[in-house]
Amino acid sequence: MNTMGTQSRTAAPRWTARAESRSGSAPAGGRLGATAAHSLPVREGRILIVDDNPRARQSMAEALTAAGHEVVALASAVEALQQISRLPSLDVILTDLQMPGMDGLAFIRALAERRCEAQVVMVTAFASVGSAVEAMRYGAFDYIEKPFDVEQIEEIVLRAMRHGEKVGRRSTMGELAADWAALMVGQSPAMHRLRLAIAQAAPTDETVLISGESGTGKELVAKCLHTASRRSPRALVGLNCPALSPQLMESELFGHERGAFTSADAPRVGRFELAEGGTLLLDEITEIDFGLQAKLLRVLQERTYERVGSSQSRQADVRIVATTNRDLRTEVQAGRFRQDLFYRLNVLPIEVPPLRQRLGDVPLLLEHFLQAAAQRLGRPSYEVSPATLELLTNYHWPGNVRELENVATRISVLGQGRELAVDELRMWLLEPTQVGREAAVASGPVSPGMRLEDMERRLIEATLDQFDGHRAKAAQALGIGIRTLSNKLRQYGYAPRARNFGKV
Repeated sequence: MNTMGTQSRTAAPRWTARAESRSGSAPAGGRLGATAAHSLPVREGRILIVDDNPRARQSMAEALTAAGHEVVALASAVEALQQISRLPSLDVILTDLQMPGMDGLAFIRALAERRCEAQVVMVTAFASVGSAVEAMRYGAFDYIEKPFDVEQIEEIVLRAMRHGEKVGRRSTMGELAADWAALMVGQSPAMHRLRLAIAQAAPTDETVLISGESGTGKELVAKCLHTASRRSPRALVGLNCPALSPQLMESELFGHERGAFTSADAPRVGRFELAEGGTLLLDEITEIDFGLQAKLLRVLQERTYERVGSSQSRQADVRIVATTNRDLRTEVQAGRFRQDLFYRLNVLPIEVPPLRQRLGDVPLLLEHFLQAAAQRLGRPSYEVSPATLELLTNYHWPGNVRELENVATRISVLGQGRELAVDELRMWLLEPTQVGREAAVASGPVSPGMRLEDMERRLIEATLDQFDGHRAKAAQALGIGIRTLSNKLRQYGYAPRARNFGKV
């Protein structure tokens, strides 16, 4: 039987020949080679197996080939991502969880970013609820724990194939590219300008800086940019900058070699390497440490980088898209962001409007989110009353589109079988205009000629008093992110985490 192991990085992957008989070889610690009768009708499919264990990889390949499927088996997730574009008709991907360089969860996230249409099944000897939930969150179909037998692996593959047929997950990248504009819900002038800006920037390889308040949809704009670009067949790799410490950030961006630091037990592939030929999304880029900003600047200038612990330079054929919910010019003036990096990023700026500037799009967005929630919940879409629609259309939406989506989900869940009263809905909303007016009155009169900075500080302090020092509620009322509020309080000389906001 011609079962494949590790493929060459340059040669295109080849499918195994479909066998007429079952193999009797057994994997380490499992019963995969045992003879078993088919309990489900067999339809041949194209299967990709990703596992760094040669015996387990070969045993799964032999069993599925004997069941009538065409199989490609690869030894690493990195190699699989490099080969995936040459396997356009995959039905199922079986991936191990624990693999060097790039583990199974990271692989599943990368597949989701690439909009891979195959059904993904996690295979692991290290089963945990956390891993299963994380895998499902990024689109995995199911989760199977080693050891398992032939019937189990065949059954889960067939179920995955049937699910793929049922949901119709064979759309092509060309179709996605043609439909990117449909992902942007809204017909307001602001949305037309946003679509035009994306259409103008997408065909180029220039760096794009997407700015806007939290919850406006900056990540969706980045996905549309990638989908409409020539790089769409390759990966869109994201990095959430606020989630990582400065020490981890460098390794996440550039990767590291084994032994580069104390816990570096194996080499790691960085985001630049994963995004090779595609797009790298740096979400909330102002959170990158000032020292690391210089290394990022070098990559943008010279298109080369080194893994941590290595002196070998690597080429970076990657388009950079960065997002921020702050005013980068203010960050530069305050000395928190490099001016030269700002100029490198701000080549093609795109501003995403807040929802309060396009309230005419609220009915369309609400319908879109209600239908999406109904599909997730498996129930009919909730129909809002004219009074409810008027309330939501006139609301200020400090949390922007994300807040509207949350409200639509709550309506779908709590409104089953009954009509929600407008007063009940109003309790879910926070009127920032009213809060701001009350705060301004509470803070004293506004004098002609008062500096805007002083007015802003007075409004922030009064809003914090209004909410008894609760930063999250105050930030929501002011229509800004909590990190922005914390930074402003730090500028005013308040203690970083004090509930009473006493002076330092």
